[in-house]
Amino acid sequence: MRDNWNNLDPNNSKGPVSYGVKIILIVFALACFGGILSYTAGWFSDAGKVVQDEFSPSALLKKYEWFKDASAQLDAKVANIDAAQARIKAMDDGYKGVPRNQWVRADVEQYNLWQTEVAGLKANYNNLAAEYNAAMVKFNYRFTNVGDLPAGATKVLPREYKPYQ
Repeated sequence: MRDNWNNLDPNNSKGPVSYGVKIILIVFALACFGGILSYTAGWFSDAGKVVQDEFSPSALLKKYEWFKDASAQLDAKVANIDAAQARIKAMDDGYKGVPRNQWVRADVEQYNLWQTEVAGLKANYNNLAAEYNAAMVKFNYRFTNVGDLPAGATKVLPREYKPYQ
């Protein structure tokens, strides 16, 4: 037995050194396998959490409500733009044939203010429409592209809003 301890030949499968190396390799292999298994389980757990967070009924309801609110805001913005443009048209009609340099100064200032207001309303509309359109094509918002309406809904959400020209 004393000879086995002094013999450090790695090919000697009966020596205590080779048994120790084998045990260390087995423990190392098991640890690696356990780490891989743990990592994989964590990955699937994280994926499950993401699915739950993005596609749970409460998350879908919040997303649907955001689309409804954004759609209503866009419709209101169009109505505000139309009303402002009607005021501008009414002033244009009142001064038909009169050069702008002969308009009453207060009317010129008001006319310019309305023009600026319309430009701001259009920019605001276009920003929200772009956000709506970008959200509609996202993977986690594709639920809105299904043809069925939720209970109580009477109007299908638009798939896209065109920029206001």
